[in-house]
Parts: sequence; C-alpha cells; structure tokens
Amino acid sequence: MQVKARDYVRAYCRIILGAALYGCGFQFFSYPNDIVAGGVTGIGMIINYLTGVPVGVMTIIINIPLFIFAWKKFGLRYMTASLVGMLAASVFIDIFSLADFAATRQPLLAAVFGGMVQGLGLGTVYSVNASTGGTDIVAKVFRQKYQHINFSTFVLLLDAAIIAAYALIFDLYDSAMYSIISIYIATKAVDVVLLGAVNSKVCYIITAKSEETKDAIITGLGRGVTFLQGRGAYSGKAENVILCVIKSREIVSLKHLVRAIDPNAFMIVCGSHEIFGEGFTRISSDD
Repeated sequence: MQVKARDYVRAYCRIILGAALYGCGFQFFSYPNDIVAGGVTGIGMIINYLTGVPVGVMTIIINIPLFIFAWKKFGLRYMTASLVGMLAASVFIDIFSLADFAATRQPLLAAVFGGMVQGLGLGTVYSVNASTGGTDIVAKVFRQKYQHINFSTFVLLLDAAIIAAYALIFDLYDSAMYSIISIYIATKAVDVVLLGAVNSKVCYIITAKSEETKDAIITGLGRGVTFLQGRGAYSGKAENVILCVIKSREIVSLKHLVRAIDPNAFMIVCGSHEIFGEGFTRISSDD
C-alpha cells in the first residue's frame, strides 16, 4: 500500500509539473503573439479575445460537460487524473497571465519554443496515463464509435477546425499559420517525452550467406543476432532471416558490412522508438 501511495503521489506531481509547463508555454510564448493553441484551450482563447473572460476559467467551463459525459466511459482513474491535469493547466494559465510577461515578441520563435514547452508539458501529463481534458476526451469518444480512424486524426481535425475559426473570426491568417507550426512542434515534443529522443533501427536481412553475415555483425558491431525461419513464397526455399537491432548511428556500418559479404542481400530497415534489453534501455519501474 505504501509503494502504491508513493506511485500515486509521484504520478500526480508529474501531472502538476506537466500542467505548469503547458501553462508556461501558452502564456509566455503563444498568447502574447496571438498564436492559438489546439483543443479547448484554443476555444477558450477565442472566447477570451471576444469577451475578456480568462482563458483558464473558460477552459474549465467548457470542460465541465465533457467530463460529465465521459466520466463513466473511460474509468475513474483516467478521468480523475485528467480532471487534475485540466484544472491544474487552467489555473496555471490564469496565474501566469498575471505576470504580464512575454518571453519573445517574435512569432516564429514563439511558435517554436512555445510549442516545445507545451509539448513537453503535455507529454509529461500523458506519460502517467492522464490528459488535460478537452479535445482529447472528444477524440476518445469519437474513436470508440469510428474505430477505423486513428485517434490522432480526430485530434488533428478538431485542432484544424479551431485554427480555421480563429483565422476567420479575427482575420489573423499569419497567426493561424504560426499556430500550425506550434502545434506540429508540440506533437513532436510529446513524442520525445513518451518515446524517447533517440530512435533505434530494427533490421531484417535475407542473404545466402547468413552465417558469415551473422558472425560479422556480432564481431564487427558487437550486436546480437536472431535467426528467423523464412521460406520464399516463389522459390519455396527455406532460409534464415537475420533479425538485428542497432542504434541509428550504426546503420551505415551495417550496410557496408552486409554489402561486403553479399552484394545481393535483401535488407529491410524499420524505425523503432524504444528498445528494451541489454545494450539498449533498461525497463524502469515508472514504465
């Protein structure tokens, strides 16, 4: 019980930290440069421009019916953590607005660094299976009904609608384009937090000289190799398929090594965000 309580405290601390980063990125970078955020925060910003109601307050008001509707659909734990994330992000946005501070007045810099900071914040919240509410909840609801469409596609469509409405209402087309840049960078920053900054590569090699290639990879690159049993669909010939996982910087060395042994080898290289095991990343207790 003590360990579980500590895990909960750690998770909610990360949610609050992520919410603070998100509020910082929005209030110190995006808002002073008329760069609209995605999601309900973006809707709150539009209403703020029209009425003067604080963005954070408006975000909470819009989220209330969404949380009531989705509470039983996605489970108590996820919705409670998301409620904390939404409230914390909204409060930080309005608290930071009192500082009347802009980190930069250059829209491009604001789009890049604001998107980066907001993405790091959102990624921190997402890393403990929570969200900041808003369009994430709407997208999850639609995803349940239309399972053939990706979750990210729903979020993209909702964000696009918000940016388009912002541009049309206030005639701020340049700001809308900067907003697209900011949201794109935020998405990449979320990926860095959730998946890691360094990508590894998974390689499949089909060669008539599988034994020589295997030995060269083990001795030359110091990487382990696994043989998969394959059979050519046309020839019907059974042969070994070499499976090897390497770091991105080793891909050129592997290509040269394979080509030197068998110029006719067939090689497939796939991207992989996370590899756990010896020579790569250990699985931590937080994962």
